[in-house]
Amino acid sequence: MLRLIVLRVLAAVPVMLIVAVIVFSLLRLSPGDPAAIIAGDTATPEAIAAIRSEMGLDQPLLVQFASWIGGVVTGDLGQSVLSRLPVTTLIFDRLEATLMLALSAIVLTVIVAVPLGAFAALRHNTLTDRLVMAFSVAGFSMPAFVVGYILMLLFAVQWQLLPVQGYVSVFDDPLTGLRHLVLPSITLALVFMALITRVTRSSLLEVLGQDFVRTARAKGNPAGRILWRHALPNSAVPIITVIGLGIAMLISGVVVTESVFNIPGIGRLTIDAILARDYPVVQGLMLFFAMIYVGINLLIDIAYLLIDPRIRY
Repeated sequence: MLRLIVLRVLAAVPVMLIVAVIVFSLLRLSPGDPAAIIAGDTATPEAIAAIRSEMGLDQPLLVQFASWIGGVVTGDLGQSVLSRLPVTTLIFDRLEATLMLALSAIVLTVIVAVPLGAFAALRHNTLTDRLVMAFSVAGFSMPAFVVGYILMLLFAVQWQLLPVQGYVSVFDDPLTGLRHLVLPSITLALVFMALITRVTRSSLLEVLGQDFVRTARAKGNPAGRILWRHALPNSAVPIITVIGLGIAMLISGVVVTESVFNIPGIGRLTIDAILARDYPVVQGLMLFFAMIYVGINLLIDIAYLLIDPRIRY
């Protein structure tokens, strides 16, 4: 296990370096002058040149990249051009809202989708199975912002059961914080509910047709015991893969949901930084998202070993 963790951490180094090169190159190749955008429409050429010098944009690209990477290695992602705050401070200030939203969405997804997929598998080719699959197709088909606005219209505006927008920390006011998380969590979770429901159903259908399940049935085991004791653990690998990737996608893909519900998380920070061409913040966020993907892939590999000792790397 320790060997796996060490190897994965070492393998992550070139991955992160490639991501850094790609992010840096794409930002520099994109059209527009960030110094001119920051300076404003009425800025003089001298003022724009001063901002370019302050941002280091007048240096050769290799010098800019070396300077940035040197800071990243020491844990310094740079300083925001607009707010003048360290990028790490900006990310950690916004991290709580995004993590709470992603965590509540993934918990909601697992609680609903895994039992729903198992239920559909046990009732294969029945009306229940078809209704569950119809739900999955609908979940895939509806964009997140459409779901968000529909939920907002019904539960916040029409019936006034939940807040319309905003974020309150659950550590400051647990009840109000949870009320603010309900609608964005459902919006964010719906697509992943559909995905995990389908994966759970198909994985269980494959396992339920195997000999050891037929043997368990022949011994008179009840259906619930066969499902939870024998079938579900043996179909867990693809389900865990999708859940793990879903967590990474939730954290890095909350841009739309945070914009719809006006949540001050990392997604909003990303949008604001891109629109303002705040290079240090955008670069830091992209590296942060890549690090999350690498970390979650490592956790998935460890989960494989714990679930199925036959797996070797």
